[in-house]
Amino acid sequence: MKPSRSPLIPAIRFFVFSFLLIGSVEVLPMYATEPSSQNLDAGWQFRAVANADQPEVKQWHPAQVPGVVQTDLLNNKLIPDPFDKDNEFHLQWIGLADWEYQTTFQADAVTLAHQHVDLVFDGLDTFADVYLNGQAILHADNMFRRWRIPAKAQINRGSNTLRIVFHSAVEKMLPYVKSLPYVLPSISTHNYGNEENIATAPYTRKAPYNYGWDWGPRFMTEGIWGPVRLETWDALRIDNFHIHQQNITSAFANVSAEVEIEASRPITATLTLTHDDMSASQSSDGNQPLQLNAGINHVSFPVRLVAPKLWYPVGYGDQNRYHFSAKIHAGRELIAHAETRTGLRSLELRRVPDEWGKSFEFVVNGISVFAKGADVIPFDSFPNRVTPQIHRNILQSARDAHMNMVREWGGGYYESDDFYDICDELGIMVWQEFMFGGDLVPGDVAFQENVRQEAIDQIKRLRDHPSIVIWCGNNEVETGWYHWGDRLEFKESISPEARDRVWLDYVVLFADILKGAVTQYAGGVPYWPSSPSANFEEVPDNQHNGDMHYWQVWHAQAPASDYTLQFPRFITEYGFQSFPEMRTVRAFAKPEDFDIRSTVMQAHQKNKGGNERILTYMLREYREPKDFASFVYLSQVQQAEIIKIGAEHLRRQRPRTMGSLYWQLNDCWPVASWASIDYYGRWKALHYYARRFYDDVLISPFLHDDKVDVYVVSDKVQPMSGTIHMRQLDFSGKVLLDQTKDVQIPAQSSAIYFSVEKASLSATGDPRKSFLVFDLQVARKLVSRNLVFFNVTHDLDLPVAPKIESEVTKVEGGFNLTLQTAVLARNVYVSLGDLDVQTSDNYLDLLPGEPVTVALRTSSTQEQVQRELKITSLTEAFQTAIP
Repeated sequence: MKPSRSPLIPAIRFFVFSFLLIGSVEVLPMYATEPSSQNLDAGWQFRAVANADQPEVKQWHPAQVPGVVQTDLLNNKLIPDPFDKDNEFHLQWIGLADWEYQTTFQADAVTLAHQHVDLVFDGLDTFADVYLNGQAILHADNMFRRWRIPAKAQINRGSNTLRIVFHSAVEKMLPYVKSLPYVLPSISTHNYGNEENIATAPYTRKAPYNYGWDWGPRFMTEGIWGPVRLETWDALRIDNFHIHQQNITSAFANVSAEVEIEASRPITATLTLTHDDMSASQSSDGNQPLQLNAGINHVSFPVRLVAPKLWYPVGYGDQNRYHFSAKIHAGRELIAHAETRTGLRSLELRRVPDEWGKSFEFVVNGISVFAKGADVIPFDSFPNRVTPQIHRNILQSARDAHMNMVREWGGGYYESDDFYDICDELGIMVWQEFMFGGDLVPGDVAFQENVRQEAIDQIKRLRDHPSIVIWCGNNEVETGWYHWGDRLEFKESISPEARDRVWLDYVVLFADILKGAVTQYAGGVPYWPSSPSANFEEVPDNQHNGDMHYWQVWHAQAPASDYTLQFPRFITEYGFQSFPEMRTVRAFAKPEDFDIRSTVMQAHQKNKGGNERILTYMLREYREPKDFASFVYLSQVQQAEIIKIGAEHLRRQRPRTMGSLYWQLNDCWPVASWASIDYYGRWKALHYYARRFYDDVLISPFLHDDKVDVYVVSDKVQPMSGTIHMRQLDFSGKVLLDQTKDVQIPAQSSAIYFSVEKASLSATGDPRKSFLVFDLQVARKLVSRNLVFFNVTHDLDLPVAPKIESEVTKVEGGFNLTLQTAVLARNVYVSLGDLDVQTSDNYLDLLPGEPVTVALRTSSTQEQVQRELKITSLTEAFQTAIP
């Protein structure tokens, strides 16, 4: 059929393909209408029914759906804020109790006249018995599955009662686990320390982080955490509508529109596909007749788009997307329709032998992409509190820091649709993991089939998001088997036959079941068994094959310089902790708690010994902080400087290394952690640094072996000409050395453009009193700056408490803050009390005599800004002056 232009919508060209769905010649009844949905999220109440001693919680109270029992208790003022002080420890009884939820809904004659009336639950957490008018209709056992229950036979005309009893995941599974010949070790046992209660985690399909992690509290949630609805349909319904991308180039796109239809019986109908056509022409490869039988039908037909507008990761092109619609008519009656939106792109995980081992790089639309980003954990301990705006703020912050990838870590839950929509829109690629956070897995058929259906549900839900570029089986299960002490002890404690069985169970799930689901349903997106992994080709977590996690810096207290000794093909975890800013600390602690060893500070530090480890590293580089607020500030500076060492090194190694994902982007509660953005969305120093070290063009001097190698790294797909300006200054701004060099920078490259011997620099200036400034200019514009100091900070003769002049001027949308100093001021931190202000830069170095302007976006008045403005530099945080 040739294309035609709609006279009603001239800007959008529609192409219509009609397929006769041939079955019996039966004429559909007049009541065969389009499926409809009735929301059942309102009117719920809840109470405790077992294992709770508090009498007030055994009474009915209003409940929120979607929600979890902890937030329902909080909303009814039955518990204190779980995040405040050390309240977490006093609220563990909630996850050990059973809870009952109940609502009523109306069903009229029109509803019951439909052939099918289904109850649909998008999320039940986790062991849930569902009763409709007193009859059991579902026994759910997986937090990650969608449940559809035919319920017409149980529904009454008029009022109906829907009741759900949630069982404690711990108490439910504990008798079963105790009956086993051996118990699989759990990472959450290691992190939380209550072995009997959390040994159930490997056997339960529940968000692993609920059991506690080394950055998050232990809140064993229960409740209706996804929407509930009543769906009615007659002749048929569309269960899934998907655009399978087969061959995508800039010249054409061959895709197939795939529609999964559930029909009550054989029928005759017409299916029509429409989509936004942003190219010159389109054709269909055949209008074949199809038979629609009773039951599940898979309808697929090819579509070809000429000169399609492709979807690219940010920095490589636009994020174009197409809207597709499928409609089914019986005669003139619309009886079902579905819509989807997707971006067209070719995708490859390129792994080929090379001089360093085997490559690991993502290739999108033929372009090799250096992945820059961070790992994402759940945005809250209670997922019902996460809004699309929270997702957008964090993901926009990631893009603002030049990130093009986030890793959706496997210890949480599969994110909501809006998360992936925003990633599609912003051009942020997603490394998507199945929800296995580090525990070994049981091998019984029931568990495996439960996981298989979970995977199918989630893949079908998410597969039209172009941002998802890989499905990964799990987080760290494989490397744990080979390297972790508790796993090695476990293997020694069981028989060789049992040990082989445990490993076989792992292989079956992650090399067969999940890989098979991705191959069958994910539309060509690659599968990777674990992070880290070498795809079963050799022992995982190595530097020449697959992805790698590196934790010697931090956990083993190795020096930050050890980052520069690592040469992974792709790194998916490395990190360092800091405290959130004081405004966040005050949200959970009082001044009497402002000590890293206080009960409250230890409660908000989930990595054992973490606060002390921050201080240990701090005293290697800096002088002792003068007070708690200074410690908090220095912790952020230290985190930023250490991750900068790792990130710049990794970028310098391209194409040997093609990915840098640091741990972690965000927090699920206010805590000392590895995050670069805290629970309230406030940027730490690390995130400001990331915006510099992840910029598309980076000048990166590397001091080692008594010389400085000057690298320029470019992710740009076009070559460029530039100028490197190198200066050696003393701390008062005196120029000791001044050189420039014109350079030609190839596309997508990293190279050393010149080197400088440290001895020659020592001859021109005292290493304790001077430093190097490297500027890269392109078209006379500064695009990257980096500094080099010759000693650790506590051995430098830095100016003490440099005087920083500031001027605030009103501009549209906020203010400009101009800062200037006569001497070097390092890591200058601009804070504005409790005002809601976004700063364009922070934790920056002020060079002597060179003013810097920081944009302040805020609705506050100039008087408020000037009153609350506080400017801190590095040496002001030290307890004693630098000699």
